[in-house]
Amino acid sequence: MSLLPLIPPCAKRSFFALLVGISLFQLPPSGLAQSPVNALQLRQSLEHLDTDEARAALHEATQRLFGRGALLKGPVPPRMEGTTVAWAILSPEDARVVRADGMVLGTMTRLGSDGLQLLALDIPNFTNLDYRIEAGDKTVIGGSLRIEHIEYPPESLPNPEVPQGELSAFEWNSSQVFPKTERKITVYLPAGLDRSKPLPLMVWQDGSRHADRNGQLRVPNVFDSLIHSHAMPPTVGIFIDPGRNAGQRPDGKAANRGFEYDSLGPAYVTFLETEILPEVERRYSLKFTTHPALRAIGGGSSGGICAFTAAWERPDRFARVLSWVGSFVDLRGGHAYPSLIRTTERKPIRIYLLDGENDLDNPFGNWPIANKMMAAALDYMDYDFHIDWTQCFHGSKGMAPYLPAALTWLWRGWDEAASTASR
Repeated sequence: MSLLPLIPPCAKRSFFALLVGISLFQLPPSGLAQSPVNALQLRQSLEHLDTDEARAALHEATQRLFGRGALLKGPVPPRMEGTTVAWAILSPEDARVVRADGMVLGTMTRLGSDGLQLLALDIPNFTNLDYRIEAGDKTVIGGSLRIEHIEYPPESLPNPEVPQGELSAFEWNSSQVFPKTERKITVYLPAGLDRSKPLPLMVWQDGSRHADRNGQLRVPNVFDSLIHSHAMPPTVGIFIDPGRNAGQRPDGKAANRGFEYDSLGPAYVTFLETEILPEVERRYSLKFTTHPALRAIGGGSSGGICAFTAAWERPDRFARVLSWVGSFVDLRGGHAYPSLIRTTERKPIRIYLLDGENDLDNPFGNWPIANKMMAAALDYMDYDFHIDWTQCFHGSKGMAPYLPAALTWLWRGWDEAASTASR
């Protein structure tokens, strides 16, 4: 059991971004107008408007970032870089940005005679901000912002010195467990895969988004890094999308997701064991190990409770669980788990949890409280578990900086399990 953070929260602005911003001010003012710009650089430039040339360069850079045509047509949304937000407007009247409660966040700086005005501010990380721009006595535009800035650890980034696994996908529409559903399944095969022996595996719910090397979670990059460093075994990743109805757009919300993921009981793990895993074995000419300590399952939100349910129902098949912002609330009975954990003989599963103070609170329950209750129940029953407590919102972004350390913790001892499995 562990309650300490595996890694410190990654809420700091990248050193690289600061160097880029600083380098702009080492150039002549015209350099700003010629270089790519972002909100952070505009904010830093606002501090150096001591010449007409600097003001003209910032005027040009602001137009390029927001779009001169868009500014002429009307109010445009703000631009964000890290925790910096920039607002721009064309107005003959002095403008300001105001919070929903009436507090003035800042007065906009006029950059030219055409009425172009700019405000750029650092906003505290993990902030929901409702704002409006007022020009004179009129509200010109309003909106909402969510500030959730993360830094990716090295393991999440492409590394030319690390062999890269192979990704491929297929469509599956032959389920008997979840009939009349269609879904995409993406398979990750580690570099140098040895098909002569049974292979470890890890299943991921909401698969497509997590199989994206440039997405929020970037699981394949992390797999490449951790497999290369032997922090986890050469693992086949199986990224499964929730079921869509026939004719439903692949990029829309899957109609069967809540039923498949939030329901208690053995249906989903049966779907894995009798349909998906055999199909992957057949298509890719490989064999999966049956050793539960070499089989993991993970997901976020409803995918997180789904991962826990699979291991809870079949600990003889899945002994390692990764859940972030897990929906252990009253969607389809998940709020019962803390009590079930306390009153059921301890099962041989290892569980990693992550949640944050800014997670959901709605009629179905309070996600932070629900995950704390899960952790308390697991602690009470002396499970092998770890929880990282953060400030994250609901989603996968908050999990991303923790993923390499979380998987390293989850897979620890895999070599001993592999040695046992080969006997």
